[in-house]
Amino acid sequence: MRLTMLVALIWVVASGLGLAATATRHTPADVESNAEMTRLFDADQAVRTKFDKIDWSIVGKQDEERRAATARLLAARALHTADDFYHAAFIFQHGAKPEDFLLAHTLAMVAVKKGRRDAIWIASATLDRYLQNIGRPQIYGTQFQHRKDVITQEPYDRSLISDALRAELDVPSQAAQGAQRAEYERKLGKVHTP
Repeated sequence: MRLTMLVALIWVVASGLGLAATATRHTPADVESNAEMTRLFDADQAVRTKFDKIDWSIVGKQDEERRAATARLLAARALHTADDFYHAAFIFQHGAKPEDFLLAHTLAMVAVKKGRRDAIWIASATLDRYLQNIGRPQIYGTQFQHRKDVITQEPYDRSLISDALRAELDVPSQAAQGAQRAEYERKLGKVHTP
């Protein structure tokens, strides 16, 4: 009896602290990823394999359809695994408005929480895209844009986040980003100018 009361007291205290609720939110090991979400993600990535040959008039419409389908899955509470949320983050990262990018950021954080460590990069990228979309500089340097025949990361606040912190987030160093930008320009037949 005394042990039962002690367990009940611990449960009440844990519930009051939010510990019990947190413990029940992990995905059971036997839950499989949502096949439709995986299909949407695979289609999203397939059209982006050759970035210099993308027809954005077609891909933009397809992205919108994938976001609508993903939103339906979210509303139906059909996403459960780290992979589901990781895939959904990429779909909304290819959004059209700041709210899409914030939702993508949240989905990426859920994927990290559920154990998908590599989702930390998309969490960083979604925040950068959100910041640039609201007229603020990105802080990690994940976003590259083709403007006026050059590849740029601007606006970009290079001083806020150190390369050591970037490394913790699986984001390349500023030097590696410079090399990546030069490679993009080479592929587009452009000359790199720092």
